[in-house]
Amino acid sequence: MAQAAYYEGNRRIRYGDAAPIAPAPAEVQLQISHCGICGTDLHIFHGAMDARVDMPLVMGHEMSGTVQRLGSEVEGFARGDAVAVMPLAPCGNCPACAAGHSHICQNLNFLGIDTPGAFQQYWTVPAHTLHKLPPALSLQHGALIEPLAVACHDVRLADVQAGDKVVVIGGGPIGMLVALVARQAGADVLVSEVNAYRVELAQHLGFDAINPQATDLIAAVMQRTGGAGADIVFEVSGSQAGASIMTELLRTRGLAVVVAIFAQPPAVDLFRFFWRELRLQGVRVYEAEDFEAAIALAASGALPLDALITDIRPLSGLHTGFADMEAGGSVMKILLEL
Repeated sequence: MAQAAYYEGNRRIRYGDAAPIAPAPAEVQLQISHCGICGTDLHIFHGAMDARVDMPLVMGHEMSGTVQRLGSEVEGFARGDAVAVMPLAPCGNCPACAAGHSHICQNLNFLGIDTPGAFQQYWTVPAHTLHKLPPALSLQHGALIEPLAVACHDVRLADVQAGDKVVVIGGGPIGMLVALVARQAGADVLVSEVNAYRVELAQHLGFDAINPQATDLIAAVMQRTGGAGADIVFEVSGSQAGASIMTELLRTRGLAVVVAIFAQPPAVDLFRFFWRELRLQGVRVYEAEDFEAAIALAASGALPLDALITDIRPLSGLHTGFADMEAGGSVMKILLEL
């Protein structure tokens, strides 16, 4: 019998049997190789999404794996193919879907939240969610494709250009990936982060990185930009401090990109938007082209993905993974090996 990790509410995780589910005609059964622990998984573990999820829930969506069984109507895939899953199940009927924005479907189901996810050895998913991974890409790195696709989407919607002065507020996994993708696009990137380990890691990766609690971030940005301000600021911290300072860092007609999920509506300086004719862009998840861009970028070897993997643990290490993430110390991305 295969194994899975089940969230049962009240910060409880149970490890137990999970019978593999035979794929329906338009589905594929996958054998999971690796799955990253996401901040959303931690959010669920804390009980913040209990009203949304059905318990017991198998979480997990940042995964890589291989095709095991194919539904009768599935074409283009074969047993043994290495894949990543774009974990979105749009309705196809709402106004957002009709407008071509199915990734932000008004009735969107997210695999691993609204349906069972990848913290299990075998996972059956709709075939339309699959993206093939090339042989040059390891399955460890394949588990980073989903968060990397987030960064590719964010940088694409921000229309980052070579030479742009970019500030990334928040140097966690998504923030660091945004910084890496923006630099790959030719931007001059400054990372702002309060965690000393992450500041050091960003510096090790070649970024100018500062702790805004120890260094005047506004002064640093103005010095780098000759007093003009940054072209683009990515707010990835989800903090009131980040929401407050992002408008202070931007040049006239600069762009603020909100990547983070704010649990409570933050105070934002709308006068600054008026005064400097600033622009605001929200970004959420990814589209298929972002997944393909992430796969190509990861396979190229241009990004230091190994540096972002803090540890690889067995499925039973989910508990300690959550504990280490909560402690906020020397942690970037923890992978579970299924």
